[in-house]
Amino acid sequence: MIDFFYNLHPVIQTLLASFLTFFITAIGSAMVFLFKSIDKNKMDKLLSISAGIMLASTMFSLINPALSYSENIHLNSWLLCGLGIFSGGLLLYLGDKFYQRTKKNDRMNMLILSITMHNFPEGMAIGVAFGSAIYGVPGATVMGALSLALGIGIQNFPEGCAISFPLYRKGYSKLKSFLIGAATAAVEPIGALLGLFLAIKFQFILPFLLAFAAGAMLYVIVVELIPESMTNEKKDQMALLLIIGFIIMMILDISLG
Repeated sequence: MIDFFYNLHPVIQTLLASFLTFFITAIGSAMVFLFKSIDKNKMDKLLSISAGIMLASTMFSLINPALSYSENIHLNSWLLCGLGIFSGGLLLYLGDKFYQRTKKNDRMNMLILSITMHNFPEGMAIGVAFGSAIYGVPGATVMGALSLALGIGIQNFPEGCAISFPLYRKGYSKLKSFLIGAATAAVEPIGALLGLFLAIKFQFILPFLLAFAAGAMLYVIVVELIPESMTNEKKDQMALLLIIGFIIMMILDISLG
């Protein structure tokens, strides 16, 4: 199965990986058909593991290849990657500020727009990761890109729940709640194709693109995943689960990559 995936065209690989994240979001959103509410303790645990997985993916699938490739083409690696990471985080920060100003009284709309906005650069990260694997960038592999997509997909599951259940409680039908929740991840395949296109057509800015995607991932981890999971009373357990998630993805990325 893995060999079959390796032999696919990079565009197909990117689409399949990004549709995986969309599909997992839809599964999370579909929980509204099965339950009236979702166990918060279990969701917090899932978010903690997701944060660890995404943190490892950010490090091993984005930042390390960005540093290695910038050195290979004789660019200042720390400056280029530092600017890229900051730019990725700054973009999401400015987006959050914009929506906070324009959607003052509708928290649900704010949540939907915020998650959708964050999903786009997550999709871009997948595309850039697959694009970097094409050029044989040190540390960049197809398996690493797929691992990144898996990490993003896992954290998308609670995001799907976070949309569909509140909408259902507000009086929306289960079907409409599900469709809106799933639709928030529809931008990920679009972002993935854009990221792949930029990585292929503008190879010289590939280190910046990788670092930019890493910055966006770090912003999501710090602003969304960790604070939400740490609302749990058992913060020490949440921290351990984050570390476990990091180790799992580190092992997968190194051994399979």
